[in-house]
Amino acid sequence: MALQPKSILARARTCIRIEGDALAETSRGLGTEFVDTVRAVQKTVAAGNKVIFTGVGKSAHIAQKLTGTFNSTGVSSTFLDATQALHGDLGLCADGDLAILLSNSGQTEEILRLIPVLKRLGVTLVAFTGNPGSDLARNASHRLLYRVRREACPLALAPTASTTAALALGDALAMVL
Repeated sequence: MALQPKSILARARTCIRIEGDALAETSRGLGTEFVDTVRAVQKTVAAGNKVIFTGVGKSAHIAQKLTGTFNSTGVSSTFLDATQALHGDLGLCADGDLAILLSNSGQTEEILRLIPVLKRLGVTLVAFTGNPGSDLARNASHRLLYRVRREACPLALAPTASTTAALALGDALAMVL
């Protein structure tokens, strides 16, 4: 059975409203942790080091997009595939770099496995997550937190509001810098 126009529009508006709510909550939640992260990125760039973005799954897509945005604004950035990093790609990380680790849950195994290795290399860690109580958030020097009450996906399968909020928060960081 085909969806009726009213149903199509109602579903679309609900999705946009849910994502808009996530953006508004994320905006209201900005505070000293965001300011501290901006300062950490400024310090990294001033020292001639780079910003490294990493994530797994949809978070990796957001990380790749943010890498491009930062490079467009003149902030030297690179994307590190979290899985490949654990198999030899950590050579792009250097003492003084800053890594922004994206994970909605903050519990992604590949990201958590990177934490001790990056710390040993002298890389400053920024947790970029929707879960302030996560292992990622607890083990990072700085936190970028987005706030999402629920996803727009009626099947609870696809990240929607969380990816929108993460992207907007990363864009906000880039535009401030």
